Amino acid sequence: MQKIIHIDADCFFAAIEMRDDPSLIHKPFAVGGSAEGRGVLTTCNYPAREYGVRSAMPTAQAYRLCPELIVAPVNISKYRSVSALMLDIFERFTDVIEPLSLDEAFLDVTHVSSHDGSASRIAEAIRTAVRDELGITVSAGVSINKFIAKVASDWHKPNGLKVVTPDEVDGFSAALKVRAIPGVGPVTADKLTRMGFNTCRDLREADPIRLKRRFGSFAQTLLERAHGRDNRSVNTQRIRKSISVEHTYSSDLGNGKPCLDKLPGLLEELTARIEKTDLSRRIRKAYIKIKFNDFSTTTVERVGTAATLNDYQELLVDGLARRDLPIRLLGLGVRLDPDLPEKFEQLPLDIEEQHP
Repeated sequence: MQKIIHIDADCFFAAIEMRDDPSLIHKPFAVGGSAEGRGVLTTCNYPAREYGVRSAMPTAQAYRLCPELIVAPVNISKYRSVSALMLDIFERFTDVIEPLSLDEAFLDVTHVSSHDGSASRIAEAIRTAVRDELGITVSAGVSINKFIAKVASDWHKPNGLKVVTPDEVDGFSAALKVRAIPGVGPVTADKLTRMGFNTCRDLREADPIRLKRRFGSFAQTLLERAHGRDNRSVNTQRIRKSISVEHTYSSDLGNGKPCLDKLPGLLEELTARIEKTDLSRRIRKAYIKIKFNDFSTTTVERVGTAATLNDYQELLVDGLARRDLPIRLLGLGVRLDPDLPEKFEQLPLDIEEQHP
């Protein structure tokens, strides 16, 4: 049985801007285009939502609902950077990841042994790491398939976790409104309602032939989701660009030998992760990440380095010299060459060498 986690960042673009400017946290705030012209909002915070402001709403309409709304322009490069860091966190827990957008992803942790193999504990560890390292919150849904996990991730937003166990899937899915089924928009939901199907429990009683006549091939998906079934696997198409490990220390480390003393243990963990992924051939260079006790972060990397203790010692010394502060977090990683295949076959060299 699968163990699937769906992670969804809470008001992602707005959350990043509020992190960088805490004065916005308790004010109605959104990210989007200008009210002049045809600008629309990409996201908004929860105080703005209390006025009826929503993402994809024209900015001019949002101002009519909430005249004191503050709107910041979209800074997509910043959001992509945070999204990449979030994916790096996911990769500490599993290699089977399906990013859906900058702010959400499915993770398959079926064969993950960390945290005693508990998907709910893994989800909580991910949420904690994102909060502590990136300064934003994510909500998570955990269940046996992608459909239920995605619905569950919206259950306790913001900053929530919902677990739907195998025994709970039938009852959980039966109580859902048909609108919760992915692909059922307002028009389809209205058609289903007029046919007498308000909930998934109602939809389970539908005549398959009648449903297919009305919705074509989508009818089968409707029936499957109504029963809480979803056989889709987590589809990972993303080319992995790095492998890393890191540790946040309960007590700050001194800036110097105490940090160097931590390297062998971190390197042992990183080496095990590299061997597990079978990507050692793609290593391009090593890097080290340092978070100081004022939460500032620096990364040191250098072409020609590899996953060796000596290389990491040199990188660490360079990084520690950048700030004379105690250390909160240390991380080791390697950058991978995206142009090499993840797996390759060594061909036998059985041809005769020819000389001119």
